[in-house]
Amino acid sequence: YDDVRKAAFKHRPKMIVAGASAYPRVIDFESLASIANDVGALFMVDMAHIAGLVAAGEHPSPVPHAHFVTTTTHKTLRGPRGGMILCRKAWAQAIDKAVFPGIQGGPLKHVIASKAVALGEALQPSFKQYAKQVVKNASVLAESLIAQGLHLVSGGTDNHLMLI
Repeated sequence: YDDVRKAAFKHRPKMIVAGASAYPRVIDFESLASIANDVGALFMVDMAHIAGLVAAGEHPSPVPHAHFVTTTTHKTLRGPRGGMILCRKAWAQAIDKAVFPGIQGGPLKHVIASKAVALGEALQPSFKQYAKQVVKNASVLAESLIAQGLHLVSGGTDNHLMLI
């Protein structure tokens, strides 16, 4: 995070974006938000790959720290293909107006219902157990791969992702 801080002060970005599509470790969203705040940048997180783990409490949530959070509803949330944009109230109207009717077509009610089911399942204790087991399984797999001589880029995993 020291390197991110140095780069942010050097380049003064308007937005800092964090994501987890190929990062097997816990992301310190609070530190990244602090860096963004210190340089006057907005902070956006794409949590598509870890959203289910966040919902289950197996990964810290970016929501309290980021101005914007994007995610898919499939992947670890186990819902239908689609996405969500979470944001601060100050940005909500502008995002809603930009998405519909501009970018997004007509809403598909069956997909909306399917997303509601997936999000409802994510609130259940069984989903939390499932996510916890996913992380445990990934850890065992990572340890086994290392034991067989493979090099994992980060030396292991804190979530369901590994880079070999």
